[in-house]
Amino acid sequence: MSKIILSNNFIRNTCKLALNEDLYPSGDITSNLIKNNITKRARLVSNQNGVIAGLKFAIQTFKLIDKKIKIQLKKKEGSVIRKGDLIAIIEGNIKNILIGERVALNFLSHISGIATTTNQFVKKAGKKCKICCTRKTIPNFRVIQKYAVKLGGGINHRFNLSDEYLIKDNHIASSDIKNLISLAIKNKKGRKITVEVDNLNQLKKILDLKFNAILFDNMSIKNLKVGVKLAKKYYTTEASGNINLKSIKKIAATGVDRISIGSITHSVPAIDLKLEI
Repeated sequence: MSKIILSNNFIRNTCKLALNEDLYPSGDITSNLIKNNITKRARLVSNQNGVIAGLKFAIQTFKLIDKKIKIQLKKKEGSVIRKGDLIAIIEGNIKNILIGERVALNFLSHISGIATTTNQFVKKAGKKCKICCTRKTIPNFRVIQKYAVKLGGGINHRFNLSDEYLIKDNHIASSDIKNLISLAIKNKKGRKITVEVDNLNQLKKILDLKFNAILFDNMSIKNLKVGVKLAKKYYTTEASGNINLKSIKKIAATGVDRISIGSITHSVPAIDLKLEI
């Protein structure tokens, strides 16, 4: 899988784009009403429990606006936070702090939201079953979202279409499943091969082929148990399909090695954070 690289240069460029979106073409016309020489201290506080993530994005946002802004972190990246916790103290020209406030909070809230929700799934799944994300990410935001999943204790699935073979239902509907797997094996060049099945008959047809993982899609608990028992000797087993915090324990209890969940990136609620002056 492609390595998730969250370099300082990447963070800086991402924050620049976000600030440009918020400030083009005339800047913060409201904060410009404030005098330019007023120094204040602002407190970054959590309004709920969770996992804090994205602190480097918040810091970079403020530094791009004003290098003189001082930021004193009270919590570490990836640490558990409680409602009312002080996360950071930000001190400097209040006009410039206000200019960067929403962009910084947007990064923090979203990245922390993914880390928090992932962590909730990880705890419910237990130590023997891994939680992984998918390609269901916001376009151009995949690196950040997959980084957040890892902070929450999850693992990353393939990063993009070049990383691994994942033979899914629409591929199978367009061709013969055994032929697709054989071609993937022939051309894999070190890449892993995962095959999606949605019933036990599909699974039984391909058990004699050598690939890496079976993905059970939207299977009942009963069939999933049978499928895992049949496949576990030969393949890594994975479950997916409309999995939520209520159903995760039962699915993990089938013995499946990993569970992929699209919702941990595509539709997580943001963590509620605030900046108090």
